[in-house]
Amino acid sequence: MITKNTPKNNHFRRVRRQGPTMADIAFDAQKIAFAPISFQAALALRDLGILPLLNQAPADDKTIAKKLKLSLYAVQTLLEVGTGLGLVELSQGKYTLSKTGWFFTFDPMTRANTDFVQDVCYLGMFSLQSSLTKGKPTGLKVFGKWHTVYEALSKLPKKVQKSWFQFDHFYSDIAFPEILPLVFELKPKLIYDIGGNTGKWAKKCLQYDSSVRVGIVDLPGQLKMAQKNLRAYKERTQFHAVNLLDKNSKIPAGADAFLMSQFLDCFSKQEIIAILKKVKAAASKKSAIYILEPLWDQQEYEAATYCLNHTSLYFTNIANGNSKMYSLPEMQDCVRKAGLKIDKIFNGVGRFAYTLIRCKK
Repeated sequence: MITKNTPKNNHFRRVRRQGPTMADIAFDAQKIAFAPISFQAALALRDLGILPLLNQAPADDKTIAKKLKLSLYAVQTLLEVGTGLGLVELSQGKYTLSKTGWFFTFDPMTRANTDFVQDVCYLGMFSLQSSLTKGKPTGLKVFGKWHTVYEALSKLPKKVQKSWFQFDHFYSDIAFPEILPLVFELKPKLIYDIGGNTGKWAKKCLQYDSSVRVGIVDLPGQLKMAQKNLRAYKERTQFHAVNLLDKNSKIPAGADAFLMSQFLDCFSKQEIIAILKKVKAAASKKSAIYILEPLWDQQEYEAATYCLNHTSLYFTNIANGNSKMYSLPEMQDCVRKAGLKIDKIFNGVGRFAYTLIRCKK
């Protein structure tokens, strides 16, 4: 059974009423050619304070330079690029912040995406082609020598770590309120959060139901952060250090529900099937197994699909070299090959159209 939430608006969709001209096509190609420079220019406009200043009032380049203590050359050069990017508009010698400029500067989603790309992905992406041909996250070497980013999370530079978690938590936090009633529909007493990370999902569950117990299954480094964040709930929490990629590892049995929130996209299809088989082995016939993912083919808005497909290349180059954001048919195939049965699919959950798949043994 598939349920679908109906979106309330369509303001992210870009529609061309007429076919593109040759000039449009050429311009689109140039945007791609200069995209890395455009990104850094936009970031400089934001972080050097030019866009925030223009949000207060229109200003000319000399005024901006004086207020921000920047050279006139720097301000002029950035603003000229900013007009081409649609971030600012020039009229009668004064610059104003455009709607796109406001969105780029102040929208929480855009800020999370921008900081993630800059701090986590940008330097490493220079070796993307190598990652694609070798099947390894060659871009991760800019931070140190690890096989995957998950081993490195607790050791990454603070700024990089902050941007990684802000990106991860921004999307999951929005989905939590709508997911909780669906997970607690079957009244679980013990939930195992597979890949629980810092414990944010576990905490939401513990707050939602004062009697539920939650066990987190993850790598030792992540469990340390989760334990710190869940000190107030120590009587209702369990922590299980498990490397799910170790073929000999096992998931503890006994839970009424097993939840994998934005977790399986961190693995290749073969690894997903192996993990789901481990969950199946730990589950009883009555256990509910939940998979929560923002599937790229289930998005209402083009912007969401665009972001998810680009995020796949983060997995290729930085995270692990072999995972991606999946489609619904791909995830259904993994579930079937793991020997599980899909009980119900909740589609379009939350602002970013998450899909919650409930499986049974």
